[in-house]
Amino acid sequence: MGTFEINGGKRLSGELKPQGAKNEALQILCAVLLSPEKITIKNLPDIIDVNKLIDLLKDLGVKVEKLDSETYSFQADDIDIEYLNTQKFKEKGSSLRGSVMILGPLLSRFGKGYIPRPGGDKIGRRRLDTHFIGFEKLGAKFIYNEDNKFYKVEASNLQGTYMLLDEASVTGTANIIMAAVLAKGTTTIYYAACEPYIQQLCKMLNSMGANITGIGSNLLTINGVEYLGGCEHKILPDMIEIGSFIGLAAMTGSEITIKDVSYENLGIIPDTFRKLGIQIDLIGDDLYIPAQDHYSIETFIDGSIMTISDAPWPGFTPDLLSIILVVATQARGSVLIHQKMFESRLFFVDKLIDMGAQIILCDPHRATVIGLDKRTKLKGIQMTSPDIRAGVSLLIAALSASGKSTIHNIEQIDRGYQNIDVRLNALGADIKRT
Repeated sequence: MGTFEINGGKRLSGELKPQGAKNEALQILCAVLLSPEKITIKNLPDIIDVNKLIDLLKDLGVKVEKLDSETYSFQADDIDIEYLNTQKFKEKGSSLRGSVMILGPLLSRFGKGYIPRPGGDKIGRRRLDTHFIGFEKLGAKFIYNEDNKFYKVEASNLQGTYMLLDEASVTGTANIIMAAVLAKGTTTIYYAACEPYIQQLCKMLNSMGANITGIGSNLLTINGVEYLGGCEHKILPDMIEIGSFIGLAAMTGSEITIKDVSYENLGIIPDTFRKLGIQIDLIGDDLYIPAQDHYSIETFIDGSIMTISDAPWPGFTPDLLSIILVVATQARGSVLIHQKMFESRLFFVDKLIDMGAQIILCDPHRATVIGLDKRTKLKGIQMTSPDIRAGVSLLIAALSASGKSTIHNIEQIDRGYQNIDVRLNALGADIKRT
């Protein structure tokens, strides 16, 4: 188990370029299974979850060529579908949450897809019902083996249909889209997730020959086609990493420029950080965060305490609520953080309380943060990273704290953040990986 040792309290300065978006990459990589032709993907992040999925694709028979540090080509013209029945697949597939999205492409192109119960962050229940209900509406048969936690979907042919999703699941929407693009007839998906990453997937599929309309809305229409070809696709910068860097700059009083952020795809993320009093300037397509000694949380118009909560896009992404919570600990004022989607995601606040933060965990979904206004610094402690987003939040807290902090289980951070220690040390941080 890897460890970060952080000597905190240092101001950082310089430029950061965000990595390619993790959540988009996992969808796009699964989509290469839809075509026997070569597909080139640019701006792939070098992180554990992405590398695990690439390794899984290789085992399935996908020809993978690394063209440069961020560019790969994939060709799925000789897929070993029987690999899905092997013990090796069951072990690899269960270690990665994103592996569930191979089901849609495999079902669409080969008539069957299998997956063990996928892993990922321990942030609460993350049900897969939306995926399988969508497949069933398209005409697939769903089989679940409760003894070995193995899911199967099979279909001799998929037929387009109308469906109203029970939740705007991002991975569920992606999976159903990939199943429907080769189905016969027209599929209409209402209450579809419409995140920029879903938009990117749809644009990529259309460039391969798919016929998807309504992109960017929660009502998608997919006219099935018989064949998809190859394409080139560039992944967006990671909005979660961009938000993390904004929070880092505020907490450490640092002057940081975040380069090439694709601002039009950030939604309300910058404005949500501005509600905490953080100054963010847009210069071209770069975000400039000047050094701030203090930042003050806004109140609502009637003077009541600010509430920041997550919601399906274009609402605020749940992946950044942990960052918002940490940043609020050193703000002037108070805020209620309401994590609606996952009932275990706020359980890392005990570490922040041990560091000196003033937080009341109201219940599994809500926490009230009373900001210290930087009058009292957090203090360094030993802690363990429970998941990707909490892990980087604790890293930000440690970088702002006085003294030395130790974070164990940093593999969780490495799952979503590429060489984070190297990149931050280049700006003046003091992070040692052991």
